Amino acid sequence: MPSSPSSSSNSLSTYDFVIAVRDNNHVHQSPSFVTTLEPLQKTSNQSSNSVPGVGGIDGVAGIDGVAGSVEHGRGNPGRVQGSGGGSSEEYRLLPSTEKADPSSSTVTTLVAKGKDLEAVADGVRDATGDGDDGTRETWNKKIDFLLSIIGFAVDLANVWRFPYLCYKNGGGAFLIPYFIMLICGAVPLFLMELILGQFHRQGAVAVWKIAPLFKGIGVCQCLIAFYVAFYYNVIIAWSLYYLASSVAYRLPWTSCNNTWNTGRCVDGSMLNSTVENSTTPAEEFFERRVLGLHESDGLNDIGLPRPYLVLCLLGVFIMIYFSLWKGVRSSGKVVWVTATMPYVVLSILLVRGLLLPGASTGIMYYITPRLDRLGDQQVWIDAAVQIFYSVGAGFGVHIAFASYNKINSNCYRDCLVTVCVNSFTSLFSGFVIFSYLGYMSVRQGREISKVAAEGPGLVFVVYPEAIATLPGSVGWSILFFVMLITLGIDSAMGGLEAVLTGLSDEWKSTIKRFRYGREAVTAVVVSAAFLFALPNVTNGGMYLVTMWDTFAAGTAILFGVFSQAVAVSWFYGLEQFCKDAQQILGFRPNIYWRLTWKFISPFFILVIVISSIANFKPLVYDSYTMGGYVYPAWANIVGWLIAASSMSFIPIVAVYQILKFKGTIRQRFALAISPQWEHRSIMEGGRVKRFQRRHWFAL
Repeated sequence: MPSSPSSSSNSLSTYDFVIAVRDNNHVHQSPSFVTTLEPLQKTSNQSSNSVPGVGGIDGVAGIDGVAGSVEHGRGNPGRVQGSGGGSSEEYRLLPSTEKADPSSSTVTTLVAKGKDLEAVADGVRDATGDGDDGTRETWNKKIDFLLSIIGFAVDLANVWRFPYLCYKNGGGAFLIPYFIMLICGAVPLFLMELILGQFHRQGAVAVWKIAPLFKGIGVCQCLIAFYVAFYYNVIIAWSLYYLASSVAYRLPWTSCNNTWNTGRCVDGSMLNSTVENSTTPAEEFFERRVLGLHESDGLNDIGLPRPYLVLCLLGVFIMIYFSLWKGVRSSGKVVWVTATMPYVVLSILLVRGLLLPGASTGIMYYITPRLDRLGDQQVWIDAAVQIFYSVGAGFGVHIAFASYNKINSNCYRDCLVTVCVNSFTSLFSGFVIFSYLGYMSVRQGREISKVAAEGPGLVFVVYPEAIATLPGSVGWSILFFVMLITLGIDSAMGGLEAVLTGLSDEWKSTIKRFRYGREAVTAVVVSAAFLFALPNVTNGGMYLVTMWDTFAAGTAILFGVFSQAVAVSWFYGLEQFCKDAQQILGFRPNIYWRLTWKFISPFFILVIVISSIANFKPLVYDSYTMGGYVYPAWANIVGWLIAASSMSFIPIVAVYQILKFKGTIRQRFALAISPQWEHRSIMEGGRVKRFQRRHWFAL
């Protein structure tokens, strides 16, 4: 701690001061900011040997004394006017030992109390919680952050879901509800998460020091991100197996002369044969060779893990571990490859696809607008669900990534760039996919509606089948599955980084006691996700993957996003949030952002949540080779319990937070909905801002 006054009582004293970074009434005490102030003159009637006290700072109420502000930059001594404790003194800021970014200017609050500096530091720490102590790591380069959020947002769904939805829901007309939902819902919530993480420099759980009542939202988001790792990485493992299988003289899904094929297998160019319920080599390779569905009778008999899929899954988790074990310093390097390579491969595949017969027909099916479809409610629901999931809001990932930004990073620009890149990727991949679907339609003599598919069927059956007919098919197959792996791996990394950041912030002091604390925590989280993922690579694992995909990140993620929007805009307060945004962006968000944050986005999400529950249909898996599998009733119940297991943390933690605080019910509720830096003032009978009408009606 800083020392006490060092000079005699008859002369002006030099004090060591604790500097607390002050961000719009938020005080973040940092022990790495220690400097010396030298009094220049006295303007009070106090005796020369009096020691100034400390006060005047929100969150350190009740302590009398000096508090002043100074703007300091690189090697520039400044002056600070302190007042309090009945005195007014001017101090000179001497060169300090602060470890702040020397290229930036930081507004700070200087706090001093001479012999009671320890008490002052404790007061600030109590008011702010752990906060950022100046040791939080940051991205090596700004572009690392941008590539990371782009890599997380742009994932497999951009390739296997958006093109099909666009075709199914009116072609080019689908872009109307898509962009309306993008502008009114997804973009504002995306920016909200970036501002939250960057300003408070905390992950999805610890950031709720702004309103402890809603800390369960962060727990919910991290748990959902953890659930997604159970099945999303299995899909990457399938891609890895396909990649390994592509390294052969002839692709194994091109013929029916393999041990896994049945008598119903017919070459893809001869589907007009008389064989009843015929299947293609690609369909049988996926469901019989890779998944082993024919060896499972359903969820009641999923069988044992398939050894080669276990090895592929292990390989995926090893890649993820070594991408995350050093934090954003290591993951920031990986995304240079994983976030950029898909665009190179997609461009190559598009050029090749445009040269195929039928490509123009497929693309016209993709983009031709059918305006009559806009009257269908399901089209709008599909658009909303697709854009919310595609942008990636609600998983806690953007909050975690932004928390490693420097305070003055332009997250507003990064948000807009990411959204534009994400939408472009979805549209661009549609041209790639439908150029090949048009080709397959011509080759098989079937309508595109009979060829088009979504989800795993598109990328593991239809597309490999199309590639297999091209000259140099082995090379094209390797390119395609490398692209799938890179698309998936950075999204998988982002989800687990949200979990790791949440744990690291909550148990920061414990983890830092160990030299390899981050590496150990990463190993535990990744290993746990691997173990939970093992049932999904059994013979009946596809049934589990479908169930996880439907329930783990379905209604639950939308409910979490809705709760977050309400908590930030209404309880934390739009006025305070806009002040936070102004401090890091340099401007106050305009009326568009304020209206969408407070009214429009929550409304849209609430409608989607209600619709998703009202329109729920019992699960059915449509197999290419086994027919339709209807899930038993108990499986749907288990699925909803999975969804409820994450959502339930929001009310459970809210009740816990209220019970944790002391005082009357009114005081407890006031503390639970107020930021931690206001708690001392509230406990001492101060005004509760969130009990004022102005707080709720501010725009």
